Amino acid sequence: MDITRKLVAEFIGTFWLVLGGCGSAVLAAALPDIGIGYAGVALAFGLTVLTGAYAFGHISGAHFNPAVTFGIFTAGRMPFREVIPYWIAQVAGAIVAGAVLYAIASGNAGFDATAGFASNGYAEHSPQGYTMEAALICEIVMTFMFLLVILGATSPRAPAGFAPLAIGLALTLIHLISIPVTNTSVNPARSTGVAIFQGGWAVSQLWLFWLAPLVGGGLAGVVNRWLANEPLVPLQSKM
Repeated sequence: MDITRKLVAEFIGTFWLVLGGCGSAVLAAALPDIGIGYAGVALAFGLTVLTGAYAFGHISGAHFNPAVTFGIFTAGRMPFREVIPYWIAQVAGAIVAGAVLYAIASGNAGFDATAGFASNGYAEHSPQGYTMEAALICEIVMTFMFLLVILGATSPRAPAGFAPLAIGLALTLIHLISIPVTNTSVNPARSTGVAIFQGGWAVSQLWLFWLAPLVGGGLAGVVNRWLANEPLVPLQSKM
């Protein structure tokens, strides 16, 4: 598959991830009596990855996340020359999704993006007041485990065609654990796509939601490369 088609797939897939996951948080999570709450948002993020992986996995590998791309690179499954273009496509898709979500949410008279806009945060901006240290540990560990699931599910030894299910369920579980801590990032593009529309504290705290996922994803790739001890396989071949 040529790189242009891969990048378009990553753009659309990341757009879908941010629109579906963050959209559920902004538009549906806190509605009185009928809101979907933390569990609903967790499921929404899992469903966007699951459906996006089936739609685009055979084209680009369905990363939709700079930390996933970095982990796949450190696992030896993609060349470095594709890493930065993937990141650019992912962040662009996330920002366009943030813009679409902002336009939709602005149709409600009570909407105020500065109140949060599904942004990730720590300390006073953590949903339950968790410290920066707790947020850093949480994001590193959750991204580390997410990449181990992705790399394991796309192994040549794993059943073909089921990887998106495992990946989507893993992301749902990660959100169930970590929404109270950071509002769950494990994805720098997702964090960036909404932070720039929040425009204040979310931008100033964005560094953590790039650093921690990239550290966790990169470490997972290195660990998987040793742990699996198997022939390398491009991610998209198992979707």
